[in-house]
Amino acid sequence: MQVLDATSLAERLRWEDQDYWLHLEAETPFDKYPAKQHARRVQEKMGIEHGLIYLPGQPARNNEDSDMPAPFRQRRYFYYLSGCNEPDCHMAYDVQRDVLTLFIPRINPARVIWNGRGSTRAEALTKYDIDQVFYTDELQYVIQEWAHVNRHAGVYVLHPSSRVPGCDNLVPRTDFHSLQPAMNMCRMIKDSHEISLIRKANDISSQAHRQVLENILSFNNEAQVEGLFMDVCISRQAKQQAYDPIAASGPNAGTLHYDANNESFAGRQLMCLDAGCEYELYASDITRSFPLSASWPSKEAKNVYKLVQRMQDTCIERLGPGVRYLDLHVLAHQIAIDGLLQLGILHNGTKEEIYKAGTSRAFFPHGLGHHVGLEVHDPSQADLMSIRRGKLVTQQAPSLYPENFHSPVYNPETCRAPADPRSSHLEEGMVVTVEPGIYFSAYALQHFYLPSPVHSKFINTEALKRYLPVGGVRIEDDILITARGFENLTTAPKGEAMLEIIRQGKSKVKSPLDRPVAISQRKSKEVEAPLLRAPGIPKEIPRLVQRPLTRSATLPADLKHKNVELEPWVGPSLSSNFGRSMTTEEKIEQWRKKRSSKSATSSLTTTMRKVQPVCGDNNPGMQHIYMGDASNMSSLPRTTTKSIDLSACKNCAILVQTLDRLRQNLASSAQGSPAPVAVTTEKENIPSPVLELGSKEVKVSTGTPSDTREHGGKKREEVCSQPRSHPNLRSKQAKMPSPAQHTQSGFPPEVNASGEQLASRSLRSKDPATQPQPGPPTTVSPLSLPLSTPQYPGAEAVSEVEVVRRKLESLQSRLSHLELRGQLTQLPIPRPSMPNLMPHNL
Repeated sequence: MQVLDATSLAERLRWEDQDYWLHLEAETPFDKYPAKQHARRVQEKMGIEHGLIYLPGQPARNNEDSDMPAPFRQRRYFYYLSGCNEPDCHMAYDVQRDVLTLFIPRINPARVIWNGRGSTRAEALTKYDIDQVFYTDELQYVIQEWAHVNRHAGVYVLHPSSRVPGCDNLVPRTDFHSLQPAMNMCRMIKDSHEISLIRKANDISSQAHRQVLENILSFNNEAQVEGLFMDVCISRQAKQQAYDPIAASGPNAGTLHYDANNESFAGRQLMCLDAGCEYELYASDITRSFPLSASWPSKEAKNVYKLVQRMQDTCIERLGPGVRYLDLHVLAHQIAIDGLLQLGILHNGTKEEIYKAGTSRAFFPHGLGHHVGLEVHDPSQADLMSIRRGKLVTQQAPSLYPENFHSPVYNPETCRAPADPRSSHLEEGMVVTVEPGIYFSAYALQHFYLPSPVHSKFINTEALKRYLPVGGVRIEDDILITARGFENLTTAPKGEAMLEIIRQGKSKVKSPLDRPVAISQRKSKEVEAPLLRAPGIPKEIPRLVQRPLTRSATLPADLKHKNVELEPWVGPSLSSNFGRSMTTEEKIEQWRKKRSSKSATSSLTTTMRKVQPVCGDNNPGMQHIYMGDASNMSSLPRTTTKSIDLSACKNCAILVQTLDRLRQNLASSAQGSPAPVAVTTEKENIPSPVLELGSKEVKVSTGTPSDTREHGGKKREEVCSQPRSHPNLRSKQAKMPSPAQHTQSGFPPEVNASGEQLASRSLRSKDPATQPQPGPPTTVSPLSLPLSTPQYPGAEAVSEVEVVRRKLESLQSRLSHLELRGQLTQLPIPRPSMPNLMPHNL
């Protein structure tokens, strides 16, 4: 079997029943998440033999009031029983048949190019520990079919809001209370696969903590610490943090969940860094407190750190199966009270009196630890700090009431932890944190403890003022409970090893922002190598990725890099419906051609500025009749062999012929004795055009008596009203003028003015076969031409001479407009500018 690496792997897609299929070949089989084993464990804890367990996954969504997607985070209960980290999925486990089913969304081809695609059914069966796969739009039908076969079996869900969509008929037999407690008990004990993921997350986080220690002396604010920690984690494929990093310096360390991380180190002594990454959804939780200098900045800071370290070491040594974690919590308080008495922060009381009052909560307000797993605060059926079992995870939120800040941590009568045998005990396979701390929160002390007479008498305010600048110290490790005791999964340095790394500063990895800029020239002849690899990118990457940055350009399509051979694409084109984008070189070449064509035609354009066609259209594909100075006629382009077949401009011929005729009619009317103009109306001459106006036919008057017809019981005269005379209303059978007439009219003999294709504004006549047959030839004088004003009864009469004069003025106005248009074209032509080169990856 041929093994393909990531750089040469070709993805072969084929369209088949609205689905994508991907063929992959791997060298080793996938290490599947044991979802089927988890489902069987949950069924065993529930004690059921029949039924269906249903869990929905996290749907994809956008941020509120935005089109940007919100960060996706899979629901942990769903992942525990499916191992699927994809959005919009569902799972169902048939208890009786022992069949685990995953429902995945169909692949939307329209969204693949934007968001990529999810798994296909074949890929889901390969990646996940499941038995069968369906699409999400089949969920309702699959569940209803199961319900029809198993009429008396129940459906188990986490809570009422997670019931099966579209299956409201199953609500009466749906259990909302049994599934979550069983899953909490199962998630509390980790199997070998889960432990390996938690160990991997701890290794990455511990390495990030080590990098921070090596570079802490070069940093000057909290943001740099957070940035370096996340950079190390992301570069090691841990792209998500289990929680927001806490990089608190000085007094900020007194806030337990401080996450602003934006203040300077100026005048501060210690840094409390609580940060842990997430690897394949499993969390790590690590905290280290260290000085911001090469040694302890003050005696107070060193004393507090030593006290917290003693609290953690003592409690970790007591861990093992069967140990009640609440006893270790009380032990940590006893060590804290003893140490605070030695430092002088607590006084005026015995250990027993301070125990009973609960004053130690002023400096150690949280619990000793918690479970770690799919959540950084992983749930269990009973909280490690609770007295009785049965406390749900939804009840574990810390209280905001002030009285809980100073409540006793144990039974005030016996000064011991509660002896309820039902309280939580440690078991093999648990992963818990041990995170004692001593804090000096000015707000909590001033508002809750110092005003209280119960606690103020035990607190030495003079000594407290010296310790307030310390802020707080916390040390936290992740501990696996084994059959013989425990295993510390956290390898981040602490204590003396931590101080040694800070002093030596090995393998410093400075940020580009903090790297000093060399002012003087290099004295050696050694050439500095370019930056080929960005921070965080591993060295084992193809050379193609390590190419130095150059000026933006589009590579040719046939360029192939060394050591990278891609298989030819044989599938359907994903860009078949898109036009090809022009490259930068093609855009520049197009601009150059456009510029050269403008220069070549500049001389001809200058000559043509003063000579314009009569029609006003400079279409070079037509032969026009020009108007202008006679001196410019000689410079016009001559007819060549290639332009012999050019058709004449019909608009120019019609306008010139009409102007000559109107001038002749005006001259005859002005003399008072108009000479008749013979116009024949034979078949080959001009027929009476018929206009189509909606469903009516209107005939144009040609000097003969107008037609009448019946309409609504009355006869009326129908006359066409035209705002302007159109001499181009000629039929296809009109005779051509003689060449002599062409010469007298001013246009060349080769111009075809027959009017086969009328102008865009001209009125079209019907087929001559459908026209009424014209009568014998008649002599029509200019006074008998059709008038442009309607001949309705009562209309104002207009003299025929006035009609001709108006027509001539209209034509003269048209010619004046064309001359003005020619003058405007004499303006200098602007030089073409460079095209806007838009990027191709919009």
